[in-house]
Amino acid sequence: QLRLVESGGGLVQPGGSLRLSCTDSKYTLNVYTIAWFRRAPGKEREGISCISSTGGETRFLDSVKGRFTISRDNVKNTVYLQMDSLKPEDTAEYYCAADWTPSSDICTAEQGRYRYWGQGTPVIVSS
Repeated sequence: QLRLVESGGGLVQPGGSLRLSCTDSKYTLNVYTIAWFRRAPGKEREGISCISSTGGETRFLDSVKGRFTISRDNVKNTVYLQMDSLKPEDTAEYYCAADWTPSSDICTAEQGRYRYWGQGTPVIVSS
């Protein structure tokens, strides 16, 4: 069973950048679609990005398009969420999740598709 671990969160000023990482120490992630979700204080969890198992498709929530990128490094068995031009409204707990979909070129950020979830990493955007 996957045990996803997120890292890279922290406190950053508006306009700054962070790179979140999602990895598993035992199982390869390249047969899984990986998505990033976030839950802001007082709000429901929302899907913000996903990448297919082949890396052929990526999707982004409209509010992060042009600021966030998602990528996977199969050698390091890690999926990254690069977050640039951060805004205070990006403050949230960020989670990665995995859906077993080998050789898939499509992805979705629908929460119900994802069986495996990490514990989250906090991102605080504040001056």
